[in-house]
Formats: sequence, structure tokens, C-alpha cells
Amino acid sequence: MNAPIPTDGAVTADGRRLRRDRNRDAVVQALLSLYNDGNLDPSTEEIAARSGVSARSLFRYFDDVDDLCSAAIAQQQENVRHLLPLSATPDEPLAVRIAALVRQRGELFEAIESAAMVSRLRAPFQLVVADRLTEGRSFLRQQIGTLFARELGQMPEQVAAARLAAADVIASFESWRLLRDDQRLSIAAASNAISESLTTLFTIPIDEGPINEGPSHEGPSQEGAR
Repeated sequence: MNAPIPTDGAVTADGRRLRRDRNRDAVVQALLSLYNDGNLDPSTEEIAARSGVSARSLFRYFDDVDDLCSAAIAQQQENVRHLLPLSATPDEPLAVRIAALVRQRGELFEAIESAAMVSRLRAPFQLVVADRLTEGRSFLRQQIGTLFARELGQMPEQVAAARLAAADVIASFESWRLLRDDQRLSIAAASNAISESLTTLFTIPIDEGPINEGPSHEGPSQEGAR
């Protein structure tokens, strides 16, 4: 059976669809490029100039600026998907696992720096971006829990939960940027700081006493008050 010959109308529609997809992708890539240049809030004119799409045509492809930013963040997540797997397994020595995690986080956080900052700026006002941010953080936290399951499994439940929470913060994007930007550490120095912190966290002895035995809050005795 011969394949049906496409009509002129079908060919025209396909051409329009391809052109629309191509222009939409050009706009997304232009926005990511501007983010990477440090421009986290580019104007419509700047996006249009970088993409080669006219400013008037820009929002034929997106509902509004929020929709465009969501598309750019989603594309960036897809771009760095290959950086998510770890090169170590949970049964390898602790030092090997820590080195693998620190290396992965450093490469990932350097790659997503600009888009990640934009997502954090927009998350309070944009539910879709907030959901993506929550999903990403949850994935990275679960990755730590799986990688260090051996150590966490040997701790009391409450201690394990606290150590996992601390490890999640130590190996987070926010901590990485604090070391790189505020403290102006090199990638190697920031990696070393995180590695040492994680090593300490997973090797310090577990306190067998009360979790938080603070000083007594009773007032001074009558003798001491005299």
C-alpha cells in the first residue's frame, strides 16, 4: 500500500510547527545564555536581540514572562541530567563515597549556577518553579540518604534524621554558593571544605546521653539570691 501523499495544507502546517518549535527553542536558549552572562532579569528586548526573534513575536510562543522562565529552567534541568548519577555505590568505602558526592555536586552546581539562582528568586511567586525546586531538592536529599545508608542505619532514628538533614545542607547548592561567592573559595577549596564537613559528620561518635541536655532553667536558689 502506498503511503498517502501529504497535501499542501499539511506541509504548510508542519512547516509552521517546525518554525514555531525552532523559534521557541531559540528564545529559551537565549534566556539561558543571558542567565549565564549574569543577567538574571533580562528585558524583552534583550531576549529578542539574543534569540533573533522579534520582541513582538516573543510571546506568541509563551504565555508570559513566567512561562518563559519556567521553560528555561526546565531546559536547564534537562541539560544537566547527565550530571546527576554518582560514580560510587553505597557499599564502597566512606571516603570514596564522599569524594564522589562532592565531585558530583561541584560539577552540577557550577553548571546550573545562574538558572538555579533564578529559580530561587522566582519560586516564592511562581508555583511551577517552586514545585520543580522542591522536587530537585528532594531528589538530592534522597541521593545522600541512599549513599550513606550504611552509616545512617547504625544510628538511632532521631540522630540519623539530624545527620541526614545536616549532610543535605552541607552538600546543598546554597552552601556551595556561600563558599564560592561569599568566602571566595576556589572549586578545589570549596570541595575540600564540604568533604571535611561530611567526613566529620559521618565519623563523630554518637552521644549516648540525652540529645539536648541544656543548663537548668530554674531560677537562682534563695541562698544564691541573698
